Amino acid sequence: MSDYPRFMLNRGMVILRCKQPFADWLNENDPMPRNLSLAEINEEGSVFLIPGYDSQVEPVEIHKDAVGWVERRWQMFFEHILNDWLMDESLWPKKRTLKMFREWFSVEFNSMVWDMADEPLAIEDWDALEVGDELLH
Repeated sequence: MSDYPRFMLNRGMVILRCKQPFADWLNENDPMPRNLSLAEINEEGSVFLIPGYDSQVEPVEIHKDAVGWVERRWQMFFEHILNDWLMDESLWPKKRTLKMFREWFSVEFNSMVWDMADEPLAIEDWDALEVGDELLH
């Protein structure tokens, strides 16, 4: 593969960055307190590929579109991030709202996603785990 960008994916990408209220909540509720700074919390996280500008279903062209796309799915994203940090759902905030989501997270968006790897792109479906002959969902 070339050292220069050549293969652009037909996706945009978002990263959800935690804000101070999330860091405060995490440090107060983590059963094994790590006293993480906001910078430490945001060092690593998930990148989400979302529809690109040329999507026939739900095109995402600019940051405002990406924020809207994420906010229409805010509950799933909220739960995903909470689960990344605390798997015990009983520790999660009980009354989660879109307002709280906006106070706890910011959305970063990039419309151009380049594949710079030499290996073929592989997709792993976490919804379909095979155990023997059974398919679990």
